[in-house]
Amino acid sequence: MKNNKPFTFEISLSVLNHLGRNLYRSFITVLGEAISNSWDADAENVWIYINKEKNNFFIKDDGLGMTSNDFQNKFLKIGYSKRREGKVSLKYKRPYIGRKGIGKLALLSCAKKISIISKTLSTEYTGGVIDNTGLTKAIEHDLTPDKYPLGKVDLKLFTKYILGHEKGTIIKFEKTKEDVKNTISYLKKLIALYFRFSLIDESFNIFVNNEQVTLDDIKYLSESTEFLWNINSLEDPYIDTLSKLKNKQINIDNALKITGFIATVEKPKNLKIAGTEEKIGIDLFVNGRLRERGILSHLPDFSTRHIASYLYGQIHFNELDADQIDRFATSREGIIPGDLKYGELLKILKEKMLEKISDEWDKLRLSRDEDGDDENPRKTLKERRALSLYNLSSKDYVIERNADVKKWRKELQPDAEFNIPAYVDCFLSENLIRKYIQEKKVPLTPRTTNEITDCKGIEQKRKANANISFDISRSGDLSYVGMDTLAEVVDGVAKQNVASLARDAIEYKPMRNAVGHTALLTQVAKHRLRLVYENIKGRIRTLLSGNK
Repeated sequence: MKNNKPFTFEISLSVLNHLGRNLYRSFITVLGEAISNSWDADAENVWIYINKEKNNFFIKDDGLGMTSNDFQNKFLKIGYSKRREGKVSLKYKRPYIGRKGIGKLALLSCAKKISIISKTLSTEYTGGVIDNTGLTKAIEHDLTPDKYPLGKVDLKLFTKYILGHEKGTIIKFEKTKEDVKNTISYLKKLIALYFRFSLIDESFNIFVNNEQVTLDDIKYLSESTEFLWNINSLEDPYIDTLSKLKNKQINIDNALKITGFIATVEKPKNLKIAGTEEKIGIDLFVNGRLRERGILSHLPDFSTRHIASYLYGQIHFNELDADQIDRFATSREGIIPGDLKYGELLKILKEKMLEKISDEWDKLRLSRDEDGDDENPRKTLKERRALSLYNLSSKDYVIERNADVKKWRKELQPDAEFNIPAYVDCFLSENLIRKYIQEKKVPLTPRTTNEITDCKGIEQKRKANANISFDISRSGDLSYVGMDTLAEVVDGVAKQNVASLARDAIEYKPMRNAVGHTALLTQVAKHRLRLVYENIKGRIRTLLSGNK
């Protein structure tokens, strides 16, 4: 390994410090920069070797590699972009991921010391050592780049990894930050989730400690995926693994050259990455590279909805990188705020896709006796809660291999949506009036007293027939009478210009009794019951507010 003169950065060291050393927030972003470099270099394989005991890791590829001239004038030249030489790679015609030429700075952000070696088929290894401790001192003393030469690489550090390595680049990261100490299975999951090209391109493979990253690493996610919406007929091998989908794919066509998919899982917990606080969401990819994680955060009106906790997917929008405008933040972890094209994407995503998905997801979930989207206006919140309670109770009557019972339960569902809230309305309104009469010591009418006496007598006979000796009701005498009788009592103390509660209560009684006796009401009766109850509710509110 021969270098005629020391390698140096081609940028002000203070600018280098501001641009990159503390810019990258997550290890997966750093890992992504290295993998992206390997992709651009036409590598067929990337090997990542993690040594948690020694707190270091290696990244190795079999790409084109670099000569000494490449290392100095391309790799160490901050701002150099491969796109100056074309838009696609030489061998595999892959679209270049790198654009600004500053992604390599990510390598400085996760380790105290970085050693880089690289070779082509016709050259020996070249490279250097970047020691962040020495770099910090150089910056503090305001040294120029030529005053801070990279250290020389000791090839003995790479003995295990250069065997059989004909070309490509190997990087050693020493004394890494704590957040790289993750399990191998966790890293494989992240790579499978966020580096899509490692799964869909047969010419590109990624290994972590010699275990290849495959679709099996996110099998837990595919097996919990319930519904999927495909955007502009995306072809993706991951979608083909979703054998447990509860429905066929639903296509969403759009003119804005967006592809991708949005899917929902059975339960929100299915989106948690085990052993971490991370959650899978809807991510934005440009030219195959992750550009923005969890883009629903840019749609606050939607991200707080119930359905949002079930959603994940990938949005591919290469148009964000199809012109001369650089829309990506320097940290490479997001889009520059206020970008018009990105705003257009978010608008279409919300109005044309997510609203459609929310509506269809609600239908699909309800059809399967599951909770839907509470904020979907198709049903009132009362109806949804009633349906949830009904579905929960009806599971007690799941009879295997009995299609009739399943059909009957389904047929009763719409009536349960109405009857359960109607019963709760009756329970609440009548008991509030009872409380009012008791607390205000409103005198009972003679008819009320007589009705209570009659009802008590009937109850005593029924208890005797059932051999019951204990009290059933703890509500006192007023529990024996219904809305019509209670209304007569409170009407007696109301002002003359206050509308009579009893008038509506008389009409309410037969329909209320039908609901109380679990009858199935006609549509006309349901409609009328709603109207009458609204009148009753309004008058009870007036009564309770003290405006008698």
